[in-house]
Amino acid sequence: MAAKSNIPLHLGLILDGNRRWAEAHNLPSLEGHRKGYENLKTIVRAAMKRGVSCVSAYVFSTENWERSKEEREYLMKLLVWVSKHELGELHKEGIRMRFVGSRDRLSNKVLDAVERAEQKTKMNTRATIAFCFNYSGQQEIADAVKAIIREGIPADKVTSDVIAQHLYAPDVPPIDLIIRTSGEQRLSNFMLWRAAYSELYFVDKLWPDFSKADLDKALDDYAKRERRFGK
Repeated sequence: MAAKSNIPLHLGLILDGNRRWAEAHNLPSLEGHRKGYENLKTIVRAAMKRGVSCVSAYVFSTENWERSKEEREYLMKLLVWVSKHELGELHKEGIRMRFVGSRDRLSNKVLDAVERAEQKTKMNTRATIAFCFNYSGQQEIADAVKAIIREGIPADKVTSDVIAQHLYAPDVPPIDLIIRTSGEQRLSNFMLWRAAYSELYFVDKLWPDFSKADLDKALDDYAKRERRFGK
């Protein structure tokens, strides 16, 4: 396992393959999402035990609105359930919950659950889990630019730092390592601003099958890389 000094502070997870996992096991696609969330809990806690201080998980993109109504509603209910029923345990563990994404199209029930979870855990400092929900990396940057314009900040004062301060959750830092499962090798609009200098790690396993041993392999691989940041 990687030495703690070489552990990424911010780990990004693209949770790909839940539906394919369900199909391979002759189960409904919704069961794949349930299994995927259970595995997310396992991997997040394992990552934090290994020294990761922030984990971002890509759980619902703006493109996912094109999926079936049944699947969309299930994912919304799952988010509300997590925000309510996992809240006490995560709060007790000192973990801060963040929900990164557009609030557009989300119901009041979803928004209330999200805001309650963020408020209750906002002072926690042990670690952060950021759920990228109703999220688009391109839209996040566009919304940041709109916010800058609304504030009347002149063009010659707009810097990369100013844009970063206007992202959905400016306290969530750049990503050090992004892991994507299921064999796909692309970012799919995930955390584009924060991924500028991320190390990328791709694995063929479907997300529900991604194990703590697989996490350790990814962290070991990351520890061997030399990050130059363009230097």
